[in-house]
Amino acid sequence: MRDTPEGLRRPERVGPVSPQMAAVIDRACPGVNIRHDPAEHEAEYHSVWGPVVGARLGWSTDDDLRRNASSGGALSAILTHLLISGEIDYVVQTAVSEDSPVRNALYVSTGRDEVFHAAGSRYAPSSPLEDISKRLDSPGRFAFVGKPCDVAGLRQLARIDRRVDEKVSYMLAFMCAGVPSYRGTSAVLAAMGVKDESQVTAFRFRGDGWPGYATAQMADGTRFTMDYNTSWGSILNRHLQFRCKICPDGIGEFADIVCADGWHCDEKGYPLFEEQEGRSIVLSRTRKGEELVLRAMNARNLACEPLEIEQIRHIQPFQARRKGLVLPRLMAMTVMGRKRPRFKNLSLFENVRALGIKESVRSMLGALQRLVQAGDRQI
Repeated sequence: MRDTPEGLRRPERVGPVSPQMAAVIDRACPGVNIRHDPAEHEAEYHSVWGPVVGARLGWSTDDDLRRNASSGGALSAILTHLLISGEIDYVVQTAVSEDSPVRNALYVSTGRDEVFHAAGSRYAPSSPLEDISKRLDSPGRFAFVGKPCDVAGLRQLARIDRRVDEKVSYMLAFMCAGVPSYRGTSAVLAAMGVKDESQVTAFRFRGDGWPGYATAQMADGTRFTMDYNTSWGSILNRHLQFRCKICPDGIGEFADIVCADGWHCDEKGYPLFEEQEGRSIVLSRTRKGEELVLRAMNARNLACEPLEIEQIRHIQPFQARRKGLVLPRLMAMTVMGRKRPRFKNLSLFENVRALGIKESVRSMLGALQRLVQAGDRQI
C-alpha cells in the first residue's frame, strides 16, 4: 500500500499477478465487489440496517477510556474484554502513525493501554489489511477492527481462504461516512491556524470528550482546536474519495459487531453537538457477536441499554438514507462510461424507492457533475 499524490491509500502491484490470483482479488476486493450471501445471515435482513441480532446503546465502564474514545468507547471496551479474558492474542486496528502525528498506521494491541492509545476516530486513509497474508500464516488468533469496506473484504476472503476463520476470532467495524484524503487533514490544520505541519507534535480528530474537538499540539506548546461540526461537517467531508460516495455499506453489515456514534438529536433529527458523555450504537450482526456483547456486559466492561431498531434512523439519519443514493450514482457512472463496482443482496432497490424520485435525480445529477469535472483524473 502507498500514499498517492492526492493523499489517498492505494495498492501498488510489485510483481506479476496470475489469472488465479486476479480471480481471488476480484472476489474479495470490496472496491470492485461487495456481495452478501444470504445463507450466512444469522438474523433477518433489515433493508436499511442489514442483519441485526441485537441492538443497544452502550459505553465503556472505564471512565478514562470512555472519554478518550470518540463515541463512548463501546468498541474499545469490547476489545479490552477480549484481551483481558484471553479469548484473543491481539487486535489488528488503526492508530496514529509513529512516523507522523497527522498520519495513520496499522497498529497491533495486546492490552488495555494499546487499545486506549488507538481509541478515537482517524478521519484519514488507513489500510489495516495491508499485511493480512502474513498474519494468517503466523501464530495467534486476533480480532480485526476496520472500516466497513475492510471488514467486507476480509469476510469475502474468508469464503475462499479457510485461514481467515481459523485465525480471525472476530471482525468488528465502526460506521463510516467516507474516508477523507490527507489533503482534508491538511485543510483542517490550515483552518485551525497551523502554518507548518512539521511542527505538529500531536493531533487528534476527536475524543477527550464527546463529540470532542480536533486538536493540534505544536512544538512550541501552542494548541489549536476546532469543533467537530466544523472539522467534519465543513471541511473533511469535502475531501471524500468518489468510491466512498457510491458505497452501499457504511454500516458494517459484514462485521460480527459494529459500533457508531449514538447521537442525541433535535426534533428534526439533526445531531446535537454539545459536549456530553459519549455513547455508542452497538449492533451485533452474528450470534457470536451477540454472545461477545453479553459477555462484555456481564464482566462489567461494557454498559448498555436497549435500542429499538427503528430508533437508529433518528440517531444516524445520514446512514438511514445512504443506501438509497447508490443506484442513482451508479447510473451516472454508466452514462459516463465508467466501470462500476458490483453490489449484490444489499437491498439497494428497496432503498432507492424509499428515497424517492426527486432525491434520486438530484443524486444522479450530482454524481454526473463530479465525474465530468474529474475527467480522467483519479476520483
